[in-house]
Amino acid sequence: MKNRPRLMIAAVRSGSGKTSIATGLMGALVRRGYRVQGFKVGPDFIDPSYHTAVTGRWSRNLDTWLLSYSRVREFFWKAVQDADLAVIEGVMGLFDGLRRVPDSAGAGERASSAEIAKLLGCPVVLVLDVHAQARSAVVEYLGCRALDRDLLLAGVILNRVQGPRHLEMLLDAFRAIDIPVLGAIQAGSLPRLTERHLGLVPVPEQRRPDDVLAGLSEAVGRQVDLDAVLRVAESAPSRFRSVLKDRFENGRMRLRLGGGGRKTFRQQASGRVRIAYAWDEAFNFYYRDGLALLEEMGLEPVPFSPLRDRALPPETRGVLIGGGFPELFAERLSANDGMKESLRSAHARGMPIYAECGGFMYLCESLRDLEGRDHPMVGLVPGSCRMERRLVGMGYVTATALSDNILCRAGQSLRGHEFHYSTFTPQCEGFSWAFSFLKGERDAGLNGYASGNLLASYLHYHFASSPRAAARFAAACRAYDIRKF
Repeated sequence: MKNRPRLMIAAVRSGSGKTSIATGLMGALVRRGYRVQGFKVGPDFIDPSYHTAVTGRWSRNLDTWLLSYSRVREFFWKAVQDADLAVIEGVMGLFDGLRRVPDSAGAGERASSAEIAKLLGCPVVLVLDVHAQARSAVVEYLGCRALDRDLLLAGVILNRVQGPRHLEMLLDAFRAIDIPVLGAIQAGSLPRLTERHLGLVPVPEQRRPDDVLAGLSEAVGRQVDLDAVLRVAESAPSRFRSVLKDRFENGRMRLRLGGGGRKTFRQQASGRVRIAYAWDEAFNFYYRDGLALLEEMGLEPVPFSPLRDRALPPETRGVLIGGGFPELFAERLSANDGMKESLRSAHARGMPIYAECGGFMYLCESLRDLEGRDHPMVGLVPGSCRMERRLVGMGYVTATALSDNILCRAGQSLRGHEFHYSTFTPQCEGFSWAFSFLKGERDAGLNGYASGNLLASYLHYHFASSPRAAARFAAACRAYDIRKF
């Protein structure tokens, strides 16, 4: 396998500017003519939408809670084979991971940026917010280096520099101990990315994202030494021995994407079965590698818009409705009676329908917004959702099925995450809960709805986390195809 230049943009803490700088760096390198593959550490959907917009390539998620080490490595190398280099944006602080995970390689390290960097032999560039620091900023870099000698720390990008005098003090401090400074971003020089309760506004929802992203790429390209960045990426070892051991397989089926002696899922499947996935401003949270796995299993994902389309695409045999922000488009979603009826009709015929978070909310009977207005929704889930002003659910979860469903059998578990500001209330006796949730070792209650070929919950799930679950969904779509057509 041919080596690829790669580097990670990380930070000591959230809010240091790594998303803006990583995105701007990708855009600046694309302007130079490089094919850049973007990645995001962790389960986030929104930051990758910015990477995708500036590179023209789907950004991928690297998450060692959702995926095994071997799968993360496999997806990474597969994605970069036709790219010139990879730029990985870290998550939270460099070392911030899961505190208590039985199969963790190190206490608190699982699913952290540091873990991914070591797993992939990736040089790390630290973004340091220096707006209220000078020489003390060096301590943060040295602390990271002292905490983990296995990390390939390669330099810093200074963010929110207050002026020439401030920059001179910083450069003197870092040069004194031979720490490369790859860039210095002046305070206020980067276009601001729009934020709200769930973080940045996803690119598909914005009216004119190109203007902001072009300005971001120009500003970062002007203030960062791109040649030095490329040298860092090229310094990534072509041969390296990961210091991490994979303790996450737990007997799961290993995923193979082509090559070798085994048949791929595509080779095992005969013919193509069309599934429709919701894609518009309201729903756009999907893992690209998860969709790719479904394609390997013989499914043909095609997009549809619950906001604009009046019906599901022709010859649809299964439906995916990912997460998003239905609460911001509740009036329009409610008014699209054609699509709501199309989904109800599909469910009545037994078509497999899988919905996550925002998709779950859309399939409920009603959605109450923050102003107290109730918006009738599809009505396949006998219950209602209500938006709250506080964060209701956040973090990694283990979801154990309470009955057989289109992803797994009763008693089997899926790994995923949740992040939502809404609550759900069932509206009937004997409600058919889909999962029991665990967060670490803590009971997080019942969640979601499962009935026949319908499964909907707050769980965000990566299909490649358990190919058996993906295969079960594909089999349900294929069985519907055979039975109905």
